[in-house]
Amino acid sequence: MTVLTTSTVQMPPGLVVAPRLPDLLLPVRVRRGVLGFLRNHPTVAIGGALLLLLVLIGVLAPWLGTVDPTALAPARRTRAPSAEFWFGSDMLGRDVYSRVLYGTRVSLTVGLSVAALASFAGLVIGLVSGTVRWADGIIMRFIDGLMSIPPILLAVALMALTRGSVGNVILAITTAEIPRVSRLVRGVVLSLREQPYVDAATASGTRTPMIILRHILPNTLGPMLVQATYICASAMIVESILSFIGAGTPPTIPSWGNIMAEGRALWQIKPYIVFFPAAFLSVTVLAVNLLGDGLRDALDPRMAKSL
Repeated sequence: MTVLTTSTVQMPPGLVVAPRLPDLLLPVRVRRGVLGFLRNHPTVAIGGALLLLLVLIGVLAPWLGTVDPTALAPARRTRAPSAEFWFGSDMLGRDVYSRVLYGTRVSLTVGLSVAALASFAGLVIGLVSGTVRWADGIIMRFIDGLMSIPPILLAVALMALTRGSVGNVILAITTAEIPRVSRLVRGVVLSLREQPYVDAATASGTRTPMIILRHILPNTLGPMLVQATYICASAMIVESILSFIGAGTPPTIPSWGNIMAEGRALWQIKPYIVFFPAAFLSVTVLAVNLLGDGLRDALDPRMAKSL
């Protein structure tokens, strides 16, 4: 069988060969699963790995060489970091290493719980406000009133009405974070409500609840998921602030804010008491923010790379 090529075919004289046109469609790339997704979005991989490591530290704290974080030992107070006290000891002789590791549980519990509760409540309020026109004005004026109060002041006011506990801290911070999610979801719903496929579903007789579940709700989950990561980071910072000023978790519970509050009086001579919980808080917030930035790039169709 003879294969004809441009070198074997005799072209008539004077005939001009048209240049090869560029491809109109981009080349198709094969999806490579989770590993391919993490390779294309390294910030998600780094943030997720750091967050997973911190979760494991909190879960496995009793088996990581820790002691009772509330055990008092006045004879061993304010010891510098050593082989016996890896992060030193505080003014009551408590092991700072054990208190910091157990404090990971408190911060992650507060951050993840606030992110989940605020996202769910904000999603419901945003969907109702964006689809029910007569209720939009009433709901948004109430949300605007809540947003006019700084979240930390609103959380302090709510904590002043209740006793200090982890559950009350979660409830106070959630109340302060719901308006942010509500306004985000409402804005997304208002833009989706004008899309042609929603008009087509309405013209075909599809009822409003089904339109919300099938067409609007799935398209709001991406932006809400990214917002949830930032709420998680913000909740951990607010919890530490509340505990630092004495309006958060009780002093008997080892949290990063309580540890820093107890060590601030000795900051100039014993800085390690404040440094270690502050470092853990910074790394945790950084991990959550990296995860949020990576998810934003992955879920945004204008910025996402192919998986």
